[in-house]
Amino acid sequence: MSKSKTNMQRQTDEKPYSCKVCGTAFFQSTNLKNHMRIHTGEKPYSCKVCRSSFSRCTHLKNHMVIHTGEKPYSCEVCGAAFTQSANLKTHMRKHTGEKPYSCTFCATAFSTIAQWKTHVQKHTSERPYSCEVCGNAFSQRTSLKNHMRIHTGEKPYSCQVCGNAFSQRSHLNNHVRTHTGEKPYSCEVCGFSCSRNADLESHIRTHTDEKPFFCRVCGVAFSHGANLKRHSRTHTGEKPYSCQVCGNAFSQSANLKRHLQLHTGDCMEIC
Repeated sequence: MSKSKTNMQRQTDEKPYSCKVCGTAFFQSTNLKNHMRIHTGEKPYSCKVCRSSFSRCTHLKNHMVIHTGEKPYSCEVCGAAFTQSANLKTHMRKHTGEKPYSCTFCATAFSTIAQWKTHVQKHTSERPYSCEVCGNAFSQRTSLKNHMRIHTGEKPYSCQVCGNAFSQRSHLNNHVRTHTGEKPYSCEVCGFSCSRNADLESHIRTHTDEKPFFCRVCGVAFSHGANLKRHSRTHTGEKPYSCQVCGNAFSQSANLKRHLQLHTGDCMEIC
């Protein structure tokens, strides 16, 4: 098909090539051909190094940089390099502050679609990945993989300073900052800085009053996941904090701490 004819079709929104399976329409026959491989499972492009196969030539090209180590796309601001232009585009939002993906439930915005999907699942309660050992369910496959290390005891990430080992890389990164004193996460509103991104996100909610954590039983909203967890115990009756002296159990650690003062004699105001 000539380029002028294709341009004319785009101007008229004419898409003459339709998929007989799902009805999706395309401007060009080559696009339909590529699309059909979604239904047929055909992957004609193979990697000569590891034998992985792909449905499109561009996907194979993107894959090959894993073997070559080539990172041709560089950030002009900080110099970070990437294997794909899409990754550079996502990275640039750290500098520009662009957050094009918004939650339709609470209007919170995100810079990546992965962050958006994870957040939305908090509202929908969708957790398709389940642990076969304890039944806990997760919204992401990687979360399940990290969770499984609780059962296996695997701790593949070790601190080179003190030797402490961790089940997740993020836990190691947070730990290392206890040695370096680094606090890379800063609040743009008041200047507060901290060592963990999760702590910064929690802090920012003191300015925005955002409450993204909802109780499934009564609908009460909270700004922190820990607050929701404590609240949920009012419905379940769970009391995970037990006194080793008399056996009394409590739903919150603060209540146990106050109770222990009865045994130590440090009663103060509670007596």
